Amino acid sequence: MTDADLDSNAPAYSVSELAFALKRTLEDRYSFVRLRGELSKVTHHGNGHVYLTIKDDKAAIDGVVWKGNVRQLGIRPEHGLEVIVTGKITTYPAGSRYQIVIETMEAAGVGALLAQLERLKAKLNAEGLFAADRKRPLPSMPAVVGVITSPTGAVIRDILHRIRDRWPCQVLVWPVVVQGDAAAGQVCAAIRGFNAIVPGGPVPRPDILIVARGGGSVEDLWAFNDETLARTVAEGTIPLISAVGHETDTTLIDFVSDRRAPTPTAAAEMATPVLSELKALVADYDRRLSNCGGRAIEERRTRLVSAARGLPRPADLLALAQQRLDLAVRGLPRLDDLTAPAQRRFDQVAARLDAALQRNTDIHARDLLKVTARLSPDTLHRQRVEAGRRTVDLGRRLDLAARRAPERIAQHARLPALQDRLNACAHRRLEREADRLAGLEKLRQSLNPERPLELGFALVRKVDGTLARSAAELAGGERVNLKFKHGDRDAVIDGQGAEPAPPPAPPRPAPKPKAPPPPSGQGSLF
Repeated sequence: MTDADLDSNAPAYSVSELAFALKRTLEDRYSFVRLRGELSKVTHHGNGHVYLTIKDDKAAIDGVVWKGNVRQLGIRPEHGLEVIVTGKITTYPAGSRYQIVIETMEAAGVGALLAQLERLKAKLNAEGLFAADRKRPLPSMPAVVGVITSPTGAVIRDILHRIRDRWPCQVLVWPVVVQGDAAAGQVCAAIRGFNAIVPGGPVPRPDILIVARGGGSVEDLWAFNDETLARTVAEGTIPLISAVGHETDTTLIDFVSDRRAPTPTAAAEMATPVLSELKALVADYDRRLSNCGGRAIEERRTRLVSAARGLPRPADLLALAQQRLDLAVRGLPRLDDLTAPAQRRFDQVAARLDAALQRNTDIHARDLLKVTARLSPDTLHRQRVEAGRRTVDLGRRLDLAARRAPERIAQHARLPALQDRLNACAHRRLEREADRLAGLEKLRQSLNPERPLELGFALVRKVDGTLARSAAELAGGERVNLKFKHGDRDAVIDGQGAEPAPPPAPPRPAPKPKAPPPPSGQGSLF
């Protein structure tokens, strides 16, 4: 039996049988593989799968991450990232290609992590998440402070101790883990939970949030570089302070948050004011308000005293009338000297005087009753209530002034810059006015009628002092006065005038240019 006969007796595989046999062999032999390399040709398919290639300097292998495992990856697959993956080797029988089905993926080192962080940072910055205009201002006097941190570390004790020393407020602590794969998800849930609290509900809504953690390595703080966490912070409506790590540590959440604190203790100081300082500021405002009121009252008292000095004394006002009365009484006869008719007349007048006085008294009594009818206890009570309302309004204004004290302090801090701008504007205004004044001075000198005297001219004035403006105004033998720069001289007009100069000949018009001869052909249209 020859070799050809033996070959003819060997079973023949079909292509599919051989392909699936190789597939089973590879999957049984390489059911778990840990592979390190650089990612390239990363494609995120619309169905949720991720197709990529893992390569080194000598070889490359295709890889796939099924949709169910994409969310479980530790990092996002990106081109150029050096990773360590685990999975199994399988084949694609339709194309006779082998590939690795990836189940887990992690960065291959700190350098790769930092490179991935820089790419993510550039992406979020291009979307505007780091823009300064979208950062919210922190409340000046928060009533509720929300803290997201580990409940067992020293960070929460430092924050609570610092807030208790500075500002009396309520603190809500949302416990989370601050390291590991679950840290980013729990912090995101805490931020969304605080933002979902309805104002006025059973749980008070925080006015400000603090995300805090102590220092650590890049791997320990890597949970705060998560893209989902950064977007959650940007979507929140409550101002947030990031206090992750020490002063030299920087994470992605620091760029998205409204304020970055170097330490958790500094975050507590940023979130709350100092009650003693506010009390001192309000006391200073109260003292200044009292001083201003006192000065206003004293100024009006001085003006009243000054005005009273110009008024005459009551005795001086009555003195003239008293004198006229005395003179009138002296001219009247004595009662003993009156005759009987005069005595009767006097009695009648006296009786009428008594009746007139009684009627006058009755009229004033009725007017008094009209006034007293409006004076009731209800009126006095309303006035007392109105005075109390004004007192309450004054207290509210004082409270409002105390709340706005930090803003006014910030405005006072901007006063030097405003003063510099005002000085610059005033300096430019002075320069413009100086130029305008110089122009007016030049105009005044040009309009000065005596300025031609400095050039050797003289002013001719008639005997009555009027200025002679033409020779026709002067007659022969008339005396005139010639005023020079240094002194005057009298003169007499001789009566003979000089012959007027002939008028200048008009200029001859320039000859018109001759028209060019017409071209033989069609010329340029321009």
